[in-house]
Amino acid sequence: MAWIRACSTDDIDEEDVARFDHAGRTFAIYHSPEGEFFATDGLCTHEQIHLADGLVMDHVIECPKHNGRFDYRTGAAKGAPVCVNLATYKVKVDGGEVFVDV
Repeated sequence: MAWIRACSTDDIDEEDVARFDHAGRTFAIYHSPEGEFFATDGLCTHEQIHLADGLVMDHVIECPKHNGRFDYRTGAAKGAPVCVNLATYKVKVDGGEVFVDV
């Protein structure tokens, strides 16, 4: 496993998302209403738009361009125009820091 520090737990409000760039790739880090953290690819599978600019509602990220939605816990596409799931990544929290297994 390659655990990489993405951010501090204080950097993302609950029901919000933050962009994390590493090794030429973009990821999105989410803070769920239950206080858990999740990570997905950072670009929408429809038109490669940054998801961190989108709207988080409950456990869903909505792409800012065409309103495609994904469940960020599983990466599942939740309806048109998106039909390809997002890749998800393991996350751990240690000492107030969020790490992603990239």
